[in-house]
Amino acid sequence: MNVKYFATLRDITGKREEQIELCKDSTMRDLLKRLVELHGSAFSNYVMEEVPGVPKRHLLFLIDGTSMNTMGGLNARLSNGCVVALMPPVGGG
Repeated sequence: MNVKYFATLRDITGKREEQIELCKDSTMRDLLKRLVELHGSAFSNYVMEEVPGVPKRHLLFLIDGTSMNTMGGLNARLSNGCVVALMPPVGGG
């Protein structure tokens, strides 16, 4: 799958996007665990709550343009070839 990073997450990962290989029937939980393994404590501190495995609520996670929260949250299934976008909150006026 293709993972896209925006704003601060680009700085943390040093990438705009990257390809991640996961097992068939993987979930958002599996993807976040893998991303923490790849990008270390700076990524984990920015994305994850102190409770293990729980992402911060103010971040937006999109799977093919749809919020993961409407697709089952951390249990949302990821298909081969999907695009996952990790976005910090957007402000403006």
